[in-house]
Amino acid sequence: MLALLTQTKSASSRRNCPRPCLPRQTSAHSSTQLSTLSAALLPQSFVLMLALPMLSPGAWAAEEDSHVVPEVFVTGAREKRVLDPNLPASSERITAVQLQNLNVVNTEDALKYMPNMAIRKRFIGDENATISVRGNGTSQTARGLVYADGLLLSNFLGNTHSFPPRWSMVFPEDIAQVDVVYGPFSALYPGNSMGATVAITTKMPTKLEAMFKAQVFSQQFSLFGVDGRFDGNKSTAAIGNKVGDLSFLLGIDHLSNAGQPFVYASQPRSSQLATAAAVPVTGAYQYTDPNGAPATIFGVNAEGAERAVQDQFKFKAAYDITPTLQAGFTFGYWRQQVSNSTQTFLHDANGKPVYSGLVNIGGYQYNLPASFFAPAASESENQLYGLTLKTRHASGWNYSAIASYFDVSKSISRSAGSGLASNLGGVATYGDGSGWKTLDLAADYKPASVAAGSHWPTFGYHYDNYFLENTTYNLDNWRGNNGGSFNNAFAGKTETQALFAQDAWQLSQLWKLTYGLRYEDWRAYDGARATSAAAQRYDSRSLSYWSPKAALSYQATSDLTLRFSTGRAYRFPTVSELFQGSLTGSTLVNNDPNLKPESDLAKELSAEWSHFNGMLRMSLFEDDVKNTLFSQTNTTVFPNVTNIQNIDRVRSRGIELSYSGEDVFLRGLDLSASVGYTRSIILENSKNPATVGKNFYRIPLWRSNLVGSYRVNDQATVMLAGRYSGRQYNTLTNTDTNPATFGGTSSFLVFDTKLTFKPTRNTELGIGIDNLTDKRYYVYYPYPGRTFYVEAKVSL
Repeated sequence: MLALLTQTKSASSRRNCPRPCLPRQTSAHSSTQLSTLSAALLPQSFVLMLALPMLSPGAWAAEEDSHVVPEVFVTGAREKRVLDPNLPASSERITAVQLQNLNVVNTEDALKYMPNMAIRKRFIGDENATISVRGNGTSQTARGLVYADGLLLSNFLGNTHSFPPRWSMVFPEDIAQVDVVYGPFSALYPGNSMGATVAITTKMPTKLEAMFKAQVFSQQFSLFGVDGRFDGNKSTAAIGNKVGDLSFLLGIDHLSNAGQPFVYASQPRSSQLATAAAVPVTGAYQYTDPNGAPATIFGVNAEGAERAVQDQFKFKAAYDITPTLQAGFTFGYWRQQVSNSTQTFLHDANGKPVYSGLVNIGGYQYNLPASFFAPAASESENQLYGLTLKTRHASGWNYSAIASYFDVSKSISRSAGSGLASNLGGVATYGDGSGWKTLDLAADYKPASVAAGSHWPTFGYHYDNYFLENTTYNLDNWRGNNGGSFNNAFAGKTETQALFAQDAWQLSQLWKLTYGLRYEDWRAYDGARATSAAAQRYDSRSLSYWSPKAALSYQATSDLTLRFSTGRAYRFPTVSELFQGSLTGSTLVNNDPNLKPESDLAKELSAEWSHFNGMLRMSLFEDDVKNTLFSQTNTTVFPNVTNIQNIDRVRSRGIELSYSGEDVFLRGLDLSASVGYTRSIILENSKNPATVGKNFYRIPLWRSNLVGSYRVNDQATVMLAGRYSGRQYNTLTNTDTNPATFGGTSSFLVFDTKLTFKPTRNTELGIGIDNLTDKRYYVYYPYPGRTFYVEAKVSL
């Protein structure tokens, strides 16, 4: 297994194309000896700022495990949510029982009603589904941690929607619970927890179990020249057992879906009178773009409508070596094939489709590039390997080790050069040979009884290594692997080693101090960029930082807890932020290998109250981030440069209210409600002063959710939910004044519903609708319209 965790596969064995012309870095790296720093991890002096308490419901926090993820004990169908007194931050939980009453197809759907959180999911099966929480937008994917049973699913090869968490390594029916921990207040997590940490805990069988589930879904979607039905289906099967000391689970999953068109070919409204060379056409649509300017839409372009086919295989095993020592193994495989179809709305006088060239629309002339309606396709294969070893003592010391390896064994994206059938040329981009490796070691101590002066210390070590290869070729046949010429390539690696220590100290019966310190040593190396005419290699660089954390809680009453938390967090640049830019001819431009890490000073004041048959939380929070990494235009130089840059200072402040209760007002009615207000403002930006004082990218002022589930009887449950997101901006200058259209990011209020019926103990039927009122709303792309779900499940 050690060989498995250290190997980096060569992409050359997986493709019939020339190797990229990347320079190789031959100098050896002298790694930092972190072991000499372990003594320095003893708590430093923390300045604890006390403030007036505010009421807030304590979300359903799980016990914080020694190896980074909350531990779960699934005991019954109606598991109560309990507040973990050692958790130094606000948290929320959703269980498998609750998920049964929601319209859930993909794993990320489990999060769509979480307080002050949003999921950017453009269609069912969207590979690029990302999360937004508090002051972190949907494109800041490196500001969120996602784990499944301690295995890291976060894709820190980049920091855009193209690098989402690998949700596909878990299928929803495998979930026992999902915990969300807000903010970077725990020393057990790296600085990528600036937004939130999502910890997925999956099930393991205690006896022979089997399950089969089938789902079909359909939406009627109309926008501009599109009016049609888009359908899909998904099926899942799993079997598991516990034989003696060995438990195992085997699962397969298949999804096929046609998403609605979400990218349209458009140009600004022309003011040039048509010449005789322009072909008169009909079918174009006139609209006002997000910036308030008139524009013309010609059809569905190359990103167009996606049809996704996905297959997943999962195997998990756990073996009890002794009653208190358990070893585990996980293997996940996920394959996806996507085809992007295009459509022109334009037709000439004979009814023949028009794809390119000079056209006459209403007496005005447009020049349509051939690439407007070029089709595209992609395919990928990924594997996840994981090993765990941990002890399970009721008290005293426990130890754990978790190792994982995520391998992008195939990643090919192809696009044609033209929408015309006669032109078969195009490009293909290969990303195989990329992936990441992680190792987490931890030791934690749990006292036999809780008393004044008790301590719960945790010590640990973390390692991760991300490696990225990306190569593009010009191809004579865009669907083939052979022929063509090298276009460009980039590659690079990042590595982080960390030591951390944290202690929960019961100062008295009423007061508890949780404090910690994290040391991180980061380096970037083997960075390279190349074209057919030039190549450039970047020097290695390394950075080291200390991140102190502290949380002071006060048990005001038996059901009311007040807590103030603060912490420093550093989010280091990803490989693509450092080494991927634009390429113009043989010139390497627009990437900055010297980007600074993001630095966040986070604070939270919360109150958690067990009342009204549930838990109520109120949280005031602030994130003061220096050197935010984001793509913007540097207007202080000529010519202007657009690339990933450091924005000097962005501050996010807000308040959250959340409630979750069972049997509220009447027996059988469960409610979950939340309201979040966030104001995220650019305070300093030396490279683009016009953005100072403006709202940050895609952070709505208001978010709110309301979910009600009513158990009619033991067999039937009815769910009704509402999701609201307020005004947000798609530009740093806040010039998008017309957000409720294609290209904009609109506010929305949508409703979802579902009826779940269990004819017998082992069967379950579901009928649901998302976006009940068929609201048309946008995240640049249009979100899905009214979507119907029908599902059936049989289990042993």
